[in-house]
Amino acid sequence: MVSRRLLLSVSAAAALFAGLVLPASVQAQAKQKVSIASLAFVSSAPVFIAKERGYFDAEGLDLDIKIFNAAQAIAVAVAGNDADFGITAFTGGFFNLAGKGALKVIAAQSREEPGYNFVAYVAGNKAYDAGFRSPKDFAGKSVAITTIGSSFHYNLGMLADKYGFKLDSVQMKPVQSIPNMMAALAGGQVDATILPANNALKLQADGSGKIIGWVHEHTLWQLGALFTSSKHVQQNRPMVERFVRAYQKGLADYAEAFLAKDASGNRVFGAKAEAAFPILEKWVEPKPSFEVVKVSANYMDPQGRLLVKNIYDQVAWNQAQGLVDKSVDAKSFLDLSFVKGHLDLPK
Repeated sequence: MVSRRLLLSVSAAAALFAGLVLPASVQAQAKQKVSIASLAFVSSAPVFIAKERGYFDAEGLDLDIKIFNAAQAIAVAVAGNDADFGITAFTGGFFNLAGKGALKVIAAQSREEPGYNFVAYVAGNKAYDAGFRSPKDFAGKSVAITTIGSSFHYNLGMLADKYGFKLDSVQMKPVQSIPNMMAALAGGQVDATILPANNALKLQADGSGKIIGWVHEHTLWQLGALFTSSKHVQQNRPMVERFVRAYQKGLADYAEAFLAKDASGNRVFGAKAEAAFPILEKWVEPKPSFEVVKVSANYMDPQGRLLVKNIYDQVAWNQAQGLVDKSVDAKSFLDLSFVKGHLDLPK
């Protein structure tokens, strides 16, 4: 018969073991739930990579990625507390929400950089056959965009400023989402549209349109950013810091995989790109081939550094168009403390 003393010793040992093991288990279960609103684009790849490779988990964050179809909806979701973070392009609506104190920009996402395809100008077949072959010739054309004040609207505005045509000569047709823009062009409802590379290449492959140029060939700018609510910056700063650290690891992996160049300046895609591709294949829509990713992997600063003055310029342009309130000041919604070494700081 087992002695009472032995039973007590075994029980005490079990309790001690549980005391050592359970807290780690509980800690693993107690990761902080956070969410990010995103588009299913290659430009969101650093978030997808960081999630799939456990970088958010390592920071104690259980990340839920919520996919949207337009940039403006992402800004509204974060401002309305339907998502903790957002990552997408700047829009006039974003600037208005941020100017009212709802949003804080904390790191960079995509930007138009020479030699890196991101957003394409796409002509419909009828317009192309009629001679619409250059982004310089948008005057008098009808163009599908998501919303007035969107990044696509701004792309047209930059072209108008550079090539001297009147922006109001372009018939912009807001159709609310990227899939609707693709459908409008494929259905012959518009002469052109402006799309992220993966979507543009899909249209071209389907025979529904022709790519007539890339934004980086004409106008360079800081297109997108990572942002959160002002409330999180004020009340949950440690969580935001952890999120940014995980995001930066995703950015670094993305850069090593998809932004590398050889000694001659040619882009190269080696083993790291092949290893990361299944993650993009899982999250990006329409699902890309590896060859498409090689064409459409756009530039993002590997540390998440913003081109700061360019954001001031975007606000000013939107204000001049009557799309953003005159009271909005970029300085009020840019929090440059989470990432070191931001670029092109205003003097």
